[in-house]
Amino acid sequence: MASSNHRMSRSAALLGGLALLVAACNGGGASPSGDSSAPASAGGDSSAPASAGAGGTDLSGVEFTVGSKEFTEQLILGQITIQVLEAAGATVTDETGLVGSPVVREALVAGNIDMYWEYTGTGWITHLGNEAPVAGAEAQYDAVAEADAENDIAWLEPAPFNNTYAIAAATAMADELGLATLTDLAAYAGENPDETTICAAAEFLARDDGLPGLEAAYGFEVPDSSLSELELGLIPPLVAEGDPCVFGELFATDARIVSLDLTILEDDQEFFPSYLPALNVRQEVLDANPGLADLFAPVAAALDNDTMTALNAQVDIDGEEPADVARAFLEENGLLGG
Repeated sequence: MASSNHRMSRSAALLGGLALLVAACNGGGASPSGDSSAPASAGGDSSAPASAGAGGTDLSGVEFTVGSKEFTEQLILGQITIQVLEAAGATVTDETGLVGSPVVREALVAGNIDMYWEYTGTGWITHLGNEAPVAGAEAQYDAVAEADAENDIAWLEPAPFNNTYAIAAATAMADELGLATLTDLAAYAGENPDETTICAAAEFLARDDGLPGLEAAYGFEVPDSSLSELELGLIPPLVAEGDPCVFGELFATDARIVSLDLTILEDDQEFFPSYLPALNVRQEVLDANPGLADLFAPVAAALDNDTMTALNAQVDIDGEEPADVARAFLEENGLLGG
C-alpha cells in the first residue's frame, strides 16, 4: 500500500500511463451520428422540443461523451452531467473515473471526451503551466477561462464552492503537537523529518500545486521514506488513526473532515490557489450546442460548499452510489426539466 519511490518516478509513471488510458477512451466526440470527427449539432426543433432540460435546451439526437476524474466528488459531478444531458434528450457515453487530471485533460483535448468538470487552480497551474495562482476566486476563474480559450476549451459558469487542497491531521494529534498552520508543519518537519509522515495520492506528490510546490513555498522537505502513496479515498480514515501517516492530503469538501474529527492545517501563506469547479467543454461542441451554457448554469449555481460536502458524504459515509446521489440532487432542485 505504501510506496517510497522518488517523486520524479511517480510523475513519470503517471504521465507514462496517460497515453494508454486516453487511447482506451471510446465514444469520442459529440455528434448526432456518433462520428467523433464531426462536431455535435443541436438536433431537434428548439421551438417545440421533444425533450428538454431545465434550461429548455433540446438535445434530441445528439451524442456526447462525458469524462471525470476518479475521486468521489468528480464521480458525482460526472453523473450529474450525464443525467442532465440525458434529460435534455441526448445520448451519453460514460467515461467517468479516469485516473489523474493530466489523463482527463488529454482526453478532452484529443476529442476522446467532450466535457468534464475541472478546477480553476488545476487548470491554471497543472494544465496551463503557470507557477503562481491568481489572487481571488473570480479573478482566477477569469484568467484560466481566457487563457484556455486559446486551446479551444470553454469554461462554463463555475460552481460556488472551493475544493482546495488541504493537509489534515487527527485533531488530537494536531493538538498534541501544537500544530495549527502549515507554517507550524514546516517547522515541525524541519526538526522531525522522519516523523513527518504524509499520505497522499500520486498526483499530489508530483504536481506543482501539490507537495513539491508546498515544500518550496513553506521551506521544508519531507524525505521519501516518510511518504505513503495511496488512493485519495483511503487517506482520511488512515490519518484519523495516525497509521501509516500523521498527516494527509485531502480536499476541503471532504465530509469526513468532520465525521473523523480531523483538523485542517491553515494555509497561512495562501499557497494553494482557488479551485472553483466549472464544466470544461470542447469549443466546437459548445459552438454546435450553445444551449449547454444555459443548461448547466443553474446546475453549477446549486452546488455551493455545503451542498457538495453533503453529496460527498452520501457516498463516502452513507455508502450510496454516485449516480443515485446525483439523481436525488437534480430532482430535489428541479434540474431535470420535464
